[in-house]
Amino acid sequence: MENLKEKKRPLIILTGPTAVGKTALSIGLAKAVGGEIISADSMQVYKGMDIGTAKITPEEMDGVPHYLVDELEPWEEFNVVVFQRLCKKYMEQIYAKGKIPIIVGGTGFYIQSVLYDIDFTENEADTSYRQMLEQKAEDEGAEVLHQELAEVDPESAEQIHPNNVKKVIRALEYYHQTGQKISEHNETQRQKESPYDFIYYVLSLSREILYDRINKRVDLMRQEGLEAEVKRLEERGCTREMVSMQGLGYKEILDAFTGKCTMDEAFDKIKLETRHFAKRQFTWFRRERTVTWLDKEQYDGEDTLLAHCVEEIRERFQI
Repeated sequence: MENLKEKKRPLIILTGPTAVGKTALSIGLAKAVGGEIISADSMQVYKGMDIGTAKITPEEMDGVPHYLVDELEPWEEFNVVVFQRLCKKYMEQIYAKGKIPIIVGGTGFYIQSVLYDIDFTENEADTSYRQMLEQKAEDEGAEVLHQELAEVDPESAEQIHPNNVKKVIRALEYYHQTGQKISEHNETQRQKESPYDFIYYVLSLSREILYDRINKRVDLMRQEGLEAEVKRLEERGCTREMVSMQGLGYKEILDAFTGKCTMDEAFDKIKLETRHFAKRQFTWFRRERTVTWLDKEQYDGEDTLLAHCVEEIRERFQI
């Protein structure tokens, strides 16, 4: 068998919690090392969802090609399996141009699915158990299912938010089908060797600074018209049931529209939930192997940080 070591192609990953400042650094990196960017964000893929996702603008892209941004309609299904398939397709296109793919975004499981080529083949034939769980969630509430998951797979229950019914059901279904915890399956997949020669950067800031940035970003979303954006989506037929509309910033505004809370309360909740989300992201990235942490406060400004990364990438990939 040929030596796969020499065959591995370069891959750059830039991740970190929401509002940490991935966008600016990713553009600088792409320009400096001949890269093109694939978004690993579960929400920026949707058209018309710009303000609430803090989506990169064409001006910010500054001529750097981006993939998986503005590609799907809000009613289309987007999950880790779809992401993995599309991401691999785009990576091939980027490699064919002699460029380096740079995966940028905060959805850790999406990144992991490509980095370690996780196998998602599963028995989809029997959906009766899933339908039973969906009905149970409808009748008895999401918390009941989450409690069931905590009993058979506490690790997954810890990782999955009780309101993320889809993921809770997926984990219960996997346990039902295989007798194995999905957390153990994911851990096994994580131990696989990556088919890529990769550098995996995780940007970080102290909690105080990051939380302040999150609060200011949400205030800016309000000024820029997040309320009107959600109203437009609703007028186009988007409902709370859609995966896209369960995204941070969207479900809270929908609640305000139906009178479940005031608009001020909705924006306060977005801030709180986004801070919780950032905390969960940190937990995820701390569990990852072979990552390089970049503490932004250790560098004298963005340019110094960029120069450090560029030097490291050029040395690593001999470019």
